[in-house]
Amino acid sequence: MASVPRLLSGALGGIEAVPVSVEADVSRSGDPQMVVVGLPDASVKESRDRVAAAMAHAGFEPFRGRVTVNLAPADLRKEGSHFDLPIALAILLAADGFDASLRPASPRRAGAPAREPLDPERTAIAGELSLDGTVRPVRGVLPLAASLRAAGATAIVVPRDNAAEAAVVEGLAVYPVENLREAYEVLSGEGGPMPFRGGRAAAATDTAEDGPDFAEVKGQEMAKRAIQIAVAGGHNILMIGPPGTGKSMLARRIPSILPPMTPAEALEATKIHSVAGLLPPGAGLLRERAFRSPHHTVSNVGLIGGGAHPSPGEVTLAHHGVLFLDELPEFSRSALEVMRQPMEDGFVTISRAAGSARFPSRFMLVAAMNPCPCGYYGDPNHECRCTRTQLQHYRAKISGPLLDRIDLHIEVPATPLKDLQSLPAGDSSADLRAGVLAARGVQAVRFGTAARTNASMQRRDLERFCRMDARCLEVMNFAIREMKFSPRAHDRILKVARTIADLAGHDALEPGDIQEALGFRALDRAAWT
Repeated sequence: MASVPRLLSGALGGIEAVPVSVEADVSRSGDPQMVVVGLPDASVKESRDRVAAAMAHAGFEPFRGRVTVNLAPADLRKEGSHFDLPIALAILLAADGFDASLRPASPRRAGAPAREPLDPERTAIAGELSLDGTVRPVRGVLPLAASLRAAGATAIVVPRDNAAEAAVVEGLAVYPVENLREAYEVLSGEGGPMPFRGGRAAAATDTAEDGPDFAEVKGQEMAKRAIQIAVAGGHNILMIGPPGTGKSMLARRIPSILPPMTPAEALEATKIHSVAGLLPPGAGLLRERAFRSPHHTVSNVGLIGGGAHPSPGEVTLAHHGVLFLDELPEFSRSALEVMRQPMEDGFVTISRAAGSARFPSRFMLVAAMNPCPCGYYGDPNHECRCTRTQLQHYRAKISGPLLDRIDLHIEVPATPLKDLQSLPAGDSSADLRAGVLAARGVQAVRFGTAARTNASMQRRDLERFCRMDARCLEVMNFAIREMKFSPRAHDRILKVARTIADLAGHDALEPGDIQEALGFRALDRAAWT
């Protein structure tokens, strides 16, 4: 009895993948048709027609019998066009249907010697087939490569545009192919492309001199200080001020002071963008932290993620980066409320009938808003035309629990025109970034990893790293009595104070650190009552 060839591929779930064995059986008896079993979705079932056309155009002899393709394990739902290439190769190996008379005159690249065939059961394969036999890039190659390498794969055959992405995974020989014939030659040892030599891309980059600079923002020194604290400790921040005061301008300069990603952070961020299909062709590891700025009309699914087959939303695409929500009250209240869980836990779990997926979502939230619908409440230069009812309705869109999860609330007042013309340039992005990197270095020593920040401290961490002496306790207790802070707000004030102390080089918290942190929470009590 002829053996049934088994090729290795994978099914995506969240930002990870599960190994899938692709088996093919051919028979001269029975109806001449191709059947795909193993819980395939519509995109996998459609591969039958793409595979048949691609094989014909690639010069392979059409097989006239019955073909059965099994995707194991059978109880795991399979979706995605990346199964096209492993299905086609499994059929070719099973049928041995290559017609030598149709072989091109020079099937092998000049100077490329024949080599030993790859072990099908240790070779990962992914790629979408066009009708003419070319191999198209697919999403999710990085998580597929990483998971299949952990499952024992030693080589991977992928579309050429996905080669740099797959090469991020160490220990895998990456074979980039442009068409079905090249993939068959690589697998059978007849020739084909040589392994990709791109290597693992560097994760870190210095962005301080690229793009907009904080030196271009005149005035707003208090806002710059708050932003530096927020970035240094990974804290959430809300900017409130009239239109045109520079809130968006400040937010869009935050990437210039973000610290470089660690290799682990870069790998995880790249996986997310790979699954979402947002990696540009030929890209390897992402070098810069994400800065996502969705429009206020974004849906709940667009913000949090979801769909029939769960895909990442904006909170996940901003993982290890910044999520900027401009005009915060214009977002639907339901969309803002569903953000509370990922802001607290650092991940999103999406459950559907077809299964569940968990997406990481540890981001820094930067939000901006006007103080009222017309934008001029409290502005000495303009009259506010909003009624009390309009003001209450506007602010009610942002719930207390959501505000509690935002560590710093700052006012961004209007700067008089004469001051804009006479004020010197303030701190540059390079100056602010130097302080951020120094504070992040302190936190890396404190937590034993560069991936953690003060914002991620738990209760046990606060008790260990944020101890207050009698003077600090007096300041904190007075503020809690007068301003009626919640226990969550109390903890977040301590986290911000710890970051302020790190920026100042203090080993222990000092009363000034507590007072400054309290100042960044006092605004919401004054402005929201």
